[in-house]
Amino acid sequence: MGGALLRYRAIAYIVGVVLVVLVVIGMPLKYGWDEPSVVETVGPAHGFLYIVYLVAVFDLARRTRWGLRRMILVMLAGTIPFVSFYAERVVTRWVREPAAVSR
Repeated sequence: MGGALLRYRAIAYIVGVVLVVLVVIGMPLKYGWDEPSVVETVGPAHGFLYIVYLVAVFDLARRTRWGLRRMILVMLAGTIPFVSFYAERVVTRWVREPAAVSR
């Protein structure tokens, strides 16, 4: 279980940082200054990393026997800037404290 949680935590952090860079730096440059290079570079990287994130969430969900709803909510957390950081903390608590999962 520890390996799956560590993989999830690492990729959640990376996806969160890349998404923040994309939204906070890339989008203003693209639409405010007509400079799409950051979005053209970081966008595809985020897409690839998000797929890795989905695989990590699926693996962790399978090992912890989460329901479909919980798994999908955690997967969606990687699409909203800053939410993946919060979700990573909550998921870590769920995995480390099994009693918290039943709430």
